[in-house]
Amino acid sequence: MTSSDKPENASDTTAAPAEHTGIAARDWATASADPQYRAAVVDLLGALAYGELAAFERLAEDAKLAPTLADKAELAKMASAEFHHFERLRDRLAEIGEEPTRAMEPFVGAYDGFHKQTAPSDWLEGLVKAYVGDSIASDFYREVAARLDSDSRDLVLAVLDDTGHGGFAVEKVRAAIDADPRVGGRLALWARRLMGEALSQSQRVVADRDALSTMLVGGVADGFDLAEVGKMFSRITEAHTKRMAALGLAA
Repeated sequence: MTSSDKPENASDTTAAPAEHTGIAARDWATASADPQYRAAVVDLLGALAYGELAAFERLAEDAKLAPTLADKAELAKMASAEFHHFERLRDRLAEIGEEPTRAMEPFVGAYDGFHKQTAPSDWLEGLVKAYVGDSIASDFYREVAARLDSDSRDLVLAVLDDTGHGGFAVEKVRAAIDADPRVGGRLALWARRLMGEALSQSQRVVADRDALSTMLVGGVADGFDLAEVGKMFSRITEAHTKRMAALGLAA
C-alpha cells in the first residue's frame, strides 16, 4: 500500500519478537492445518488484496489532480507498484486453493466506505491521505504480520513495502506549506480526520470477521492480550505523529 511509506525518523511500529515462537515459528504448510488459523489468514490476505486494488484505483484517479506531467507520471508509477502488490496477493490466494474474489468480497464495503468518506478535494489532500491516512492501516497489518506463519508474514511485509510515495508526499506538501503557510492548518485538520476514519475502518474490518478477531485476541496463533492491544495502538499513534511531523503538520 501507499500507506507503507515511512519517514526516515519514524520507527517501525511492528513489534516483532527477537525470536519467533508458536505459529510465527512455523511455515504455512504446518500452521494452516488449523482451520481457524487458515480462515484468519485468508481473511487477512483478502483484506490486503482489496486494499491494494483500491489503492491502485485511487492513485490513478488522484493523478488527474496532479499539477504537472512529472507529478502525474510519479503517481502512475506508484499505482503500478500497488497493482503489482495486488497481483502477488491474488496469486497467493489462488496458490493456497482460495478464490481471490471471494476472499476479497467481505472487505469491499469497509474499504469503499472509507474512501467515500475521505475523498480528497485537491492534490495536496490526496497526497496526505496516501501518506498519512493509509499508513495507519498498514501499521496495523504489520503488527498482525509479526504473529503469522513465516510464509504469510514474508508476503504481508513485502506487499506493505515502500512504493516511494512517502518521500514524494513529504517533498510536495512541505513545499506547498512553505509557499503558503495557511495550507498547513487545513491539511492538519484533514489528517486528523483521516486518523479517526482509518482507525474506525480497521476496527470494523476485524469486528466483522470472527476468525480475524479471534486471532487478534489470542484465540488463534500468538495473538494480542488486552494490554498488548493498548500498546499496539499506542505504537500506531506514535508513528502517525512522526509522519505528521515529517510533513510539517501538527498532530
